[in-house]
Amino acid sequence: MELQKLSNGHHHHDLPMAEGLPEEEQFLPHKSDGTKRSQFTDFEGKTSFGMSVFNLSNAIMGSGILGLSYAMSNTGILLFLILLTCIACLSSYSVHLLLRSAGIVGIRAYEQLGLRAFGHPGKILAGVVITLHNIGAMSSYLFIVKYELPLVIQAFLGQTSSTEDWFMNGNYLIIIVTVCIIFPLAMMKHLGYLGYTSGFSLSCMVFFLSAVIYKRFNITCPLEAFSNNATTIPEDVCSAKFFTINQETAYTIPILAFAFVCHPEVLPIYTELCNPTKRRMQNISNVSILGMFIMYLLTATFGYLTFYANTEAELLHTYSKVDPLDTLILCVRLAVLVAVTLTVPVVLFPIRRAVLQLLFPEKPFHWLRHITIALCLLFSVNVLVILVPNIRDIFGIIGATTAPSLIFILPGLFYIRIVPVEQEPMKSRPKVQAACFTALGFIFMIMSLTFIGLDWMSGVKRSGGH
Repeated sequence: MELQKLSNGHHHHDLPMAEGLPEEEQFLPHKSDGTKRSQFTDFEGKTSFGMSVFNLSNAIMGSGILGLSYAMSNTGILLFLILLTCIACLSSYSVHLLLRSAGIVGIRAYEQLGLRAFGHPGKILAGVVITLHNIGAMSSYLFIVKYELPLVIQAFLGQTSSTEDWFMNGNYLIIIVTVCIIFPLAMMKHLGYLGYTSGFSLSCMVFFLSAVIYKRFNITCPLEAFSNNATTIPEDVCSAKFFTINQETAYTIPILAFAFVCHPEVLPIYTELCNPTKRRMQNISNVSILGMFIMYLLTATFGYLTFYANTEAELLHTYSKVDPLDTLILCVRLAVLVAVTLTVPVVLFPIRRAVLQLLFPEKPFHWLRHITIALCLLFSVNVLVILVPNIRDIFGIIGATTAPSLIFILPGLFYIRIVPVEQEPMKSRPKVQAACFTALGFIFMIMSLTFIGLDWMSGVKRSGGH
């Protein structure tokens, strides 16, 4: 590739080097004496550790949590735990690569890492990948609002069938939600201000988890709703599997890998962190990933132990099939809607920053530019969600290419190209690990594209999402 032919020898002396302190070099950093001055030149943030954890956790948390119980039913409890643990560790290592590279460059922007590694084409590539991935994420969240909010309103009004009322039209509802909730939050000057809404969003998902645990002890198996009037019920329909391999198992691996995609938000959050050090930001990432790991594991386990072999691809649909008028599940649906709605502004920030880096790299902050970019992005996403009835295939292609790029490929390549060979030769263990990490990303990408191709040929759509 042409990008790989660019020489990086002269780049390593353009910007100030990060001092070789342990916290700048270690994946699991040692304690710092706190006397190190920040080497970054882009911004001095004021966001606290806790608010940063809320924002990053909210960025990790996605609608894919609704499908984790189904993933566990196709892997078994033990294999699911192994896969989830490995992917969480890989995600934390990926953040380490990004932070290490940012320390060398001296600025905390994904696009600037691309510029330093591969020149202007690398900057454009990073900006385009972030934009496509996060637009896909924003659209998927608004699709949930479009299809789920009318059903929730219908249930709360006690209606058994849909009506022609305007407030039952999903297209009108997403416009109202965008104008009244998402757009005002997207006007915030700094991402750190969204820590409060991110905390509330996470509390909604904790409520969802609490309901899943509660329902585990209130729904008995076997379930009449899934028996299909069968006279005999298989003996193993209510038994947990610890290790399962079937044709669906391979499809769960990319789903789990994408469940920890938060990398476009890592550097913007790092930028606004008060007292920014690599050790501090790595701790924020580790705490966020650990928290989501626990929430994912508990949700998947208790959801699976409720329905066992009857677990469906969308967990809330499974509960509704048992009791369509269950008040608790209706409240949970509403909580999930609130959570995904409050996540949209957090996901929008990296897109706006990418656009600013690509189109206005040297311009100071300006409110008109800040508002206009957000307005154009939200308008485009709303038009996309309203006019296109089913864009899951497009999302699938984008997700299968951008997610592995953001988690594995780009962080690994940036690390290899940016860290000077004087500090770490190409055959050193850290760079060999980064190269293997990058290769793993290409494997994930090929796997995901292969599964999508098999879906298209078979006509069967698998569940997934972030």
